[in-house]
Amino acid sequence: MKKGLLVWICFIAGIGQLLAQSPAAVSDSVLFAGEKHFKNVRQLTFGGDNAEAYWSYDGKHIIFQRTNPKEGINCDQIFIGKLPASPNEQFSYKMVSSGKGRTTCAFFLPDGKHFIYASTHKGADTCPPTPDRKKYGNRYIWPLYNSYDIFMADLNGKIVKQLTTAKGYDAEATLSPDGKKMIYCSDKDGDLELYIMDLASGKEKRITRMLGYDGGAWFSPDGKKIVWRASRPKTDAEIREYKELLADGMVAPTNMEVWVANADGSNARQITNLAQANWAPNFTPDSKHIIFCSNHEYKRGFPFNMYLTDINGKGLEKISRDKGFDAFPMFSPDGKKIIFSSNRNNGGTRDTNLFVADWVE
Repeated sequence: MKKGLLVWICFIAGIGQLLAQSPAAVSDSVLFAGEKHFKNVRQLTFGGDNAEAYWSYDGKHIIFQRTNPKEGINCDQIFIGKLPASPNEQFSYKMVSSGKGRTTCAFFLPDGKHFIYASTHKGADTCPPTPDRKKYGNRYIWPLYNSYDIFMADLNGKIVKQLTTAKGYDAEATLSPDGKKMIYCSDKDGDLELYIMDLASGKEKRITRMLGYDGGAWFSPDGKKIVWRASRPKTDAEIREYKELLADGMVAPTNMEVWVANADGSNARQITNLAQANWAPNFTPDSKHIIFCSNHEYKRGFPFNMYLTDINGKGLEKISRDKGFDAFPMFSPDGKKIIFSSNRNNGGTRDTNLFVADWVE
């Protein structure tokens, strides 16, 4: 994978390849005209690929994944940082994963003392190989590493529990507002589906059953609904391609839409119909709107910007305007701030950094 970009909501590996095909945009700014919902934007990281930053339940810390070969971090590892309390305070962070294998999708528990994340370290200490895109006709693809499992660790990185053990890809986990349930993506039943696990008992339920990739799911702040990204191959050619890639441990995430459902998976419905890649969805604090990332405005598939819609897919509004990549938005627990990843202010490199801003209604 080429230096510089992210991975999509929990696949950290992919978008870098897409960016490698697109001209790098020199956008030395942290705020662009038209970004009326952002105020007091602050850049937190400088260099490397920093993505999927999610708040602690008390809003004081974030957990994120980071790759930076200059620092000897050759594939994503998990970091925890304390949000600066004042403009003069620096953003400090530390690595909490072991440095072995590749990691993705970390999320705090409500106790503020533990987190969950996916890792390939039980498969090998080294970074898993990136796919040879030439083998797949230079298509944009993500690898589904079958050594990914989900673990719970303390803030020093000590693993206290392994949450998934099935053979295959288990990743992309987030938690319900009360921290009792985990929703995640797995291919253990032959397709990429969503599962909800009760953390105390380990009992779980599969909640999606349509052919296609279902992943990157979140619970709403009120705990009543879920939102996720999904592909739905329809034609014979699309179905054949999807199944062939899946059998090879790959997926092509270039045609996805946003779906919502009740928290138990019932009443599932597609709320976007924009074509191309619509992903990284998350709820606003009122649980009535969705913020997500999309490239639907651009035929070449790039840039990616963030958009806001209501829970029925109405009232679409463009939120961010970087000429490169804006994604992985998450509101702070009190709804006053938003954190996201972006190519902005990277001096024309492929670096992706974390930004936090006050949210303006």
